[in-house]
Amino acid sequence: MSGWHCYILECADGTLYTGITNDLEKRLAAHNSGTASKYTRSRLPVQMVYSETQADRASASRREIEIKRLPRNAKLALMQAG
Repeated sequence: MSGWHCYILECADGTLYTGITNDLEKRLAAHNSGTASKYTRSRLPVQMVYSETQADRASASRREIEIKRLPRNAKLALMQAG
């Protein structure tokens, strides 16, 4: 899985977390070990529920911002469609 990805995680408490990475498996492992994000550290375990490939880091960052601005129901629809 090369390139950059924008992803959504579902935390144990049902909340959603959006981020970017160039290695999905490594990033998911880091989240679940409590070393990737302060937000997810207290909401373990997390599971990857959505990801999309982006051309480069800048594109992934722009997409991350777009997704973070969406209301929860729109994020859930995106996850179901993807």
